[in-house]
Amino acid sequence: MATSSTTNMTRMELTRLKHRLKTARRGHKLLKDKRDELMKQFLTIVRLNKELRINVEEALMKAHASFTVASALMSPNMLEQALLYPKQSVSLNVQYQNIMSVNVPVFEFKTRSEDPGEIFPYGFAMTSGELDTAVDALSRVFQDMLKLAEVEKTTQLLAEEIEKTRRRVSALEYVMIPNMMEKIRYISMKLEENERGNITRLMKVKDMILKEAHGYQD
Repeated sequence: MATSSTTNMTRMELTRLKHRLKTARRGHKLLKDKRDELMKQFLTIVRLNKELRINVEEALMKAHASFTVASALMSPNMLEQALLYPKQSVSLNVQYQNIMSVNVPVFEFKTRSEDPGEIFPYGFAMTSGELDTAVDALSRVFQDMLKLAEVEKTTQLLAEEIEKTRRRVSALEYVMIPNMMEKIRYISMKLEENERGNITRLMKVKDMILKEAHGYQD
């Protein structure tokens, strides 16, 4: 048996292995709890991701439809000139939130101006109303797009952590804990064999001493 060549057959080693087994079982339970909580968080985020994606896709389709109509009513040069120099600018701030030891991003954007009219970089006299509708629609969907990017990154990071935790749980459950239990059984068996052997030898020595003391002969 391979265990005999790699394991010290001592009570100290047995005690050490039992302590390690207790720690491994406690770690296994904590990791399983973490995995289960991560899965709950993950499923919540996935549902949010689905809702946001539907909303963003619908809003982008409406904006695209308005742009299509505007491009049909305006010349390409006029459309390009109208959108060439945007008046509004956006700054993006990235912070991090800890979810079950996973740092996920939180995006926050701020516009240079609070004036909603700043989203239109052109005058209204020479442009189509459909262009106004398209620009307004894109402005409104921008926050949802940013939230969608945040949620999708969170989903990816949580999925990676779930997989990592699942592998650690499996390694403890199917490899480390069974191996330690096998070693503990093997050492216990060997120590019991040694104990029985010592008792047998002591009994033989006792018999020899008694025979010598009383002059017994076989």
